[in-house]
Amino acid sequence: MSPRQKKLADKKSNPKKRAKTPVVINRRREWRFELPLTAEIEGQLPLGQKFKKKTVIENISSTGAYFSLESKPVVGSKVSLTINLPSKLTEDKKVKLVLDGTIIRLEKKQENSRKLGVAVRFKRDFRFVEEN
Repeated sequence: MSPRQKKLADKKSNPKKRAKTPVVINRRREWRFELPLTAEIEGQLPLGQKFKKKTVIENISSTGAYFSLESKPVVGSKVSLTINLPSKLTEDKKVKLVLDGTIIRLEKKQENSRKLGVAVRFKRDFRFVEEN
């Protein structure tokens, strides 16, 4: 066995001799963009009550969004997100983007806060709605 092979074999058998290089793994498939867009979320709470709340998107990608919410939905709930698009992008017309999705994650924002961080995965369909 060559000296190099011996050194590699020794590292495999003794974990303390392994390099301690931190590895960061990003499991996301799509880039997320921090766009503070105003939106309205509609859905259903665990006991069947419907809710409709205003929120601000914290980040968004082509497959999902993350925002804060005071209501207490559950993971797996179906929701509809209506995002107000900036007039600069819509030739000064009032256009909203409506996306349906599923809540995939809930996070407590702060210890004494009633707000939850909500992650939604979008379905493939979406629609633009123009207001007059």
